[in-house]
This record gives sequence, structure tokens and C-alpha cells, in this order.
Amino acid sequence: MAPSPPSPALQRLLATLRPHRRLVWLAALCSVLNKLFDLAPPVLIGLAVDVVARQQNSWLAGIGIGGVPSQLALLGVLSFLIWSAESLFEYLYGLLWRNLAQTVQHELRLEAYDHLQRLEMAFFEAGSSGRLLAILNDDINQLERFLDHGANELLQLVTTVLAVGTAMAVLSPGVAGVAFLPIPVILWGSVVFQKRLAPRYRDVREKASDLNSSLVNNLGGMLTIKSYAAEAWELGRIGSLSDAYRRSNRRAIQLSAGFIPLIRFAILFAFVAILVIGGLQAWRGTIAIGSYSFLVFITQRLLWPLTTLGRTLDDYQRAMASSDRVLDLLATPMAIPSGDRPLPLQEVRGSLEFRQVSFGYGGREGLIENFNLTIPAGHTVGIVGATGSGKSTLVKLLLRLYEVDRGEILLDGLPIRDLRLDDLRRAIGLVSQEVFLFHGSVAENIAYGSFTATPTAMARAAQLAEASGFIEALPEGYDTVVGERGQRLSGGQRQRIALARAILKNSPVLILDEATAAVDNETEAAIQRSLELITAERTTLVIAHRLSTVRHADRIVVLEEGRIVESGQHEELLHRGGVYASLWRVQAGLRTDEALSI
Repeated sequence: MAPSPPSPALQRLLATLRPHRRLVWLAALCSVLNKLFDLAPPVLIGLAVDVVARQQNSWLAGIGIGGVPSQLALLGVLSFLIWSAESLFEYLYGLLWRNLAQTVQHELRLEAYDHLQRLEMAFFEAGSSGRLLAILNDDINQLERFLDHGANELLQLVTTVLAVGTAMAVLSPGVAGVAFLPIPVILWGSVVFQKRLAPRYRDVREKASDLNSSLVNNLGGMLTIKSYAAEAWELGRIGSLSDAYRRSNRRAIQLSAGFIPLIRFAILFAFVAILVIGGLQAWRGTIAIGSYSFLVFITQRLLWPLTTLGRTLDDYQRAMASSDRVLDLLATPMAIPSGDRPLPLQEVRGSLEFRQVSFGYGGREGLIENFNLTIPAGHTVGIVGATGSGKSTLVKLLLRLYEVDRGEILLDGLPIRDLRLDDLRRAIGLVSQEVFLFHGSVAENIAYGSFTATPTAMARAAQLAEASGFIEALPEGYDTVVGERGQRLSGGQRQRIALARAILKNSPVLILDEATAAVDNETEAAIQRSLELITAERTTLVIAHRLSTVRHADRIVVLEEGRIVESGQHEELLHRGGVYASLWRVQAGLRTDEALSI
């Protein structure tokens, strides 16, 4: 039966090892040398038996070592040297294989994470963060464990078969033939088990991802769980997922555990045959007693390591199942590739144009159709409308978090799809309605993206964002740790830190997406005063549900179902008595004549 070609996962793993060829060869050499020295003691035992049994007629005497004491002394010295060499190479191969495993683990994790960061937002919204975390952590760790142990075990097994097989064939071809009888059975069993184990371990990894995903999701939603007293229900749900993972693992273990008993019976047959056949040959004088002793000991060394093939195969299948998942992630195409045209930040003026833009999420009905909007450099434009009208979608399209279906968006007259993505996004400062703070200090969160900013610049940005007051009142001021996702701060405090972050970035284009949604009226008024300074000579898009946030904008655009239904300044739109006036009247709780008088 011809050997099956390497699996795609194994080919990818070998390609990953290619830059480390020198380290692989050194580790492999140390593994082979260690095994050769490990196989030497049975040779010494055979020689010692030969010396005691045949004395002056021993093999050592035949090469000029006279006298039994001298022969035994030589064997003692050789034993010391061989054991020392075996220990040395065991240390070296352990060191080299582990360093290689850690290096490959590190590089593969970075490669996967780097690719992940380049994928579009639709990928993250359609997938599960827990599944991705399982790939970046558990699956790559599984590969590291295989490289740490499995590669060495396979190499030493091959070395054992070749070295021992050659020695046995030279001493007694008949005994060698009997010793090798179970090997085809073992190899056949390995292939059969491998094919049956592969889908089971893929299922194990999927069940592990489902469990991991739910745990990550629940930890992030602990407030909701507690407020709805759903702890018992969630415990039951996690218990079901954990039990599914346990049952999937059990199915794989039931199969893999049956492999070693099969190997033991094959070894037992060969060992008994060699014990009897070799013993008869020694009794008849066909082979020397020392040779018979060597054959008995070396047969165990040949066949017994094959029992580890089950464990190695088990590790291999787990590693290949994990490799497939890592490969699937790395093979995910990037739907939004970066352009090639550089955009020096100091040259950006900030004029924006949406030209015949159409877009819909994931094949759904178009949210935005033939949208046109021109924003001159340095102007402030407010964008308002009902929920679902497409306000925040415009921001995502401008940042190329999603790609337009038709039309184009231009920055300073240049199509943004032609620009380098990192340059485009450096030119735009965003304060999102979904504020995200990293686990770290207040200062680290304000300086995020402006990593070389001075404490003075950070303090100035916080002051403009009306955040300096509450920051200085914190126990450790700017060094106060905000907790995961900023959970130690209120919603308004998180939003003001996010605003300070965008101010510090000092981008030519500033986008405020519901930037005052989580602050009280007094703080909103203070931020409005700051915005007059922040938006000076800067292109600003203010997306707001509160119309008071945009009333001083150079222009206000009203959206309905992805279309501009009204456009103008605050007073102008109020006097028209259209959609904007109705929204203003509802928010202010006024009659029409009162709204017009404001």
C-alpha cells in the first residue's frame, strides 16, 4: 500500500518549520544520537555475557583485548561513556525541540493574530470571539505540545527500527524476520486508527470552541446575568456545553485507548517467538550465547517503543485538528485590502465626498442607495435621523471597516480605496457610541494610538474633553487602572476619556458618533464649549441623536432610510417645518410655534 500524501495541515506545519531548518536538523541529530547511545547497553550486555561464557575466546579477545578483567574493565569504561553521551544528547534534544516548539508557537500565533487584525468588521460580527480565542490560544498551544514531544518520539522510533533491524539481520536473519512480523500489523493499525481518530478530534476542537465562546460571552455579560437572576440557567447551559465537550473527548479516547493493547499483543507474539527460536539456535550452537542475550534485550528495545506510537499518534491527530483550524483562519481572505497610495498626515486637508454610494449589510436590502454628500475641509457637519437610517454606517464606510457596494468615497479628492489603510485611519479620529477602554491606566487609554504623547499633552486633551476634573479625583489620578472595558468608570467617564483620546490623536478629520450620548446635560454643555475649540480648522462629522449636539454645525443633514431628506442650518431647518423640526419638537417637548421661537 502506497503511503498517503501529507495532509494539508502537516504541509503547512512543515512550511512553518522551513525558516528554522538549522535548528530542526540539530534537534533531529541529537534525537538520533541519543537513541543510538540508548540502544548500546544491550550490546554491552551481550558482550559481557560473551566474555563470561567464552572468556579467552570472546569477541573482545578476538580483537586483541586479552584477559577477562581487562575485557570487563573496558566494558565498564564504555558503559560510563555511553551513558554520559546518552544523557548529554537527551538534554540537548530536549532543549532544542522545546525552543523550536516555543518559537514556532510564538510566530504562528503572531501570524494568525496579524491576519485576524486585517480582516473586515463583518468577519468579527458574524463570528464568535470565544472561537477565535480558542484558535489563538488552545489550538496553537496544541501544536506546540506536539513539536515538544511528538517529533522527537517519531524520529527515535524510526532510528530504533533501522538500527536494531540492521543489527538483528546481521546476527540472525531468521530471528530478525520473526521480530519484524508485527510491524506491518502495527503500521496498518496506525493508519486505520489515524483515519478514524481525525474526525473525532476535529469534533473535540469544535466542542472546545463552543464552550470557550460561551464562557467568554458570559464573563462579558455578567451584569445582565446577575440582574436577571439567570445564574442557575447559565450554569446549566455551560454544563451542557462542557458535557458535550467531555462526551466528544470520550469518543476519541475510547478509540485511541484501544491502540496500545493491540500493539502489546503484536509485541508479545514477536517476543515469545524470538525467545524460543533464538534460544533453540543458541542451544544448537548456531549463534553465540552473547548474541542470543543481545537479541532478547534488543527485541524489547525494538518493539516496546512502538507502544508509544499510540500516544504519539494521539498527539499528532490533536495537533492536525488544531492545525486545520489555524489554517482556516489564515486562509480567510481579506475582503478589504489596503491601497498602495501613501497619505502623509501633514498633507491632509480633510475634504470629504460621498459619490453615488450604495451599501447593504451581508446581502440584505440596501441600507444606503445612491448617497451623495460633500463636506468641505474644515467644516462641521451634523448627521441626524432615526435609528437605522444609516448614520453610523457612513462612518464605517469612511473608515473602510466595510466596503461600499457601488460608488466611491473621496478624501481630498482621492478615492479612499486607493489609500493605504493605516494612513487613512490615522487621518481620522473617532469617538464611537460604543466606547471601549483597555485594561490599563487612564493615561494609557488616553494615549492609545498616540503612544509617544507627553503627560502635558494628555492632560490638555483631558481638559478639553471635560475629563480632567474626575480623573484628578480618582485615587491614583492618571495612573488609576480602569478595569477591563473600563468597568470601574461610569458611562459618561468612559465617553470623556474616549473623547480625550481622539483629541490627543489630533487628526485632520474628527468623527463624533453619539459622543455625548452617555453624559448628563451639564457635562454635555461643557463638552459643547470644548468642541468649539476642538473642531476649529478641522473637518468634523457629528452624528447625534440629541439635536442640541449639532445645532451649531455649519450644516445639518437629516437621513431617512439611507437618503438625505433635509439639509441646512439649525434655524433654517426649523423654519421649514419638516422632519428636523418634528424631531426637535419631540425632543424639546414643545409646540410648533414654541420650537420656531427658539
